[in-house]
Amino acid sequence: MAIVHTFALPLALLAVVCLPAAVAALICVDELIDRFACWVADRRDSRRLRRAINRLDRAFEVDALAREVDLTEFDRVDHPAIERIAADLRRLGDQRLGIAGRSRLWQDAVLEAYDDRLRLASRCLGVAEHLGDLDGVDLEIERLRVEGELQAAGLILPSPQAGPRQGSS
Repeated sequence: MAIVHTFALPLALLAVVCLPAAVAALICVDELIDRFACWVADRRDSRRLRRAINRLDRAFEVDALAREVDLTEFDRVDHPAIERIAADLRRLGDQRLGIAGRSRLWQDAVLEAYDDRLRLASRCLGVAEHLGDLDGVDLEIERLRVEGELQAAGLILPSPQAGPRQGSS
């Protein structure tokens, strides 16, 4: 019997000490259940949204589009807008076609500026170019190829056969 009394007193003291914690747990159990239910609902909603986004990605083949165009190029501020680049390309293209009577230094400057704008447009539209690696006839061929790719991507460039533009009457 003495053994029972030696365990009963510490258990009674432990019950008295833990009683406020037990009462607080009973009072707050509804809050814990509510938090758990909200967590489960949030997980279910996020899983549902993720599945819907994945279905849309597959339907519109977003991965294939993202591989073709570097979307970070549109966020960069160190190059002008594509409209400005296109206007520069048209202006420089016209100057490049009419350089017969100009000095060699002027011709080289126009070609260098034209190649620079071709590089910028290629980066913006995701067209592969190798203008910096080539020279001579290979560079001319690469310019024509890049111009064709840019036109296929929707950029309007003047063709060498177009001649002078006529204003609207």
